[in-house]
Amino acid sequence: MSRVAKKPIALAKGVELNVQSENVTVKGPKGTLSIAKPADIEIKIEDGHAVLSTQDPERIPLTGTLRAIVANMVHGVSEGFERKLELVGVGYRAAMQGKDLNLSLGFSHPVLFSVPEGITVSTPTQTEVLVQGADKQRVGEVAAKIRGFRPPEPYKGKGVKYAGETIIRKEAKKA
Repeated sequence: MSRVAKKPIALAKGVELNVQSENVTVKGPKGTLSIAKPADIEIKIEDGHAVLSTQDPERIPLTGTLRAIVANMVHGVSEGFERKLELVGVGYRAAMQGKDLNLSLGFSHPVLFSVPEGITVSTPTQTEVLVQGADKQRVGEVAAKIRGFRPPEPYKGKGVKYAGETIIRKEAKKA
């Protein structure tokens, strides 16, 4: 068994893990998430912890992957995930217009991004965007889409970047 798959998943208070033959559903205060489960991987719930196991030696790597995904689901429905983006550049701004995110990124037009269901986007300041949700993959995907409108460029560092991300700067051309 892999080292990742051996670790039990601690179920937080208020989190319900429901295992059927073909899928796993996790319910908590922040929402409900589900994923398909291979038939030869077993999930047992023992005194507030979930333990994964398999008898098939070819399924051992998949067991570790499924354990990590289920652990992220448990964390997501109990505490949630968030990604913080920063806008760097003169005149770069972000503001919420109803359910849409309005971005001014130096183009001749504003960029309107409609926020998908299950994701919350807020703008604490004009140059910060906070993406929150229960599903780790969708939070990362939405943050990457917003960053993709104007990725940071290597000469001045202008663009949309993740908080804490370091931009490797290039030296300007010499005449």
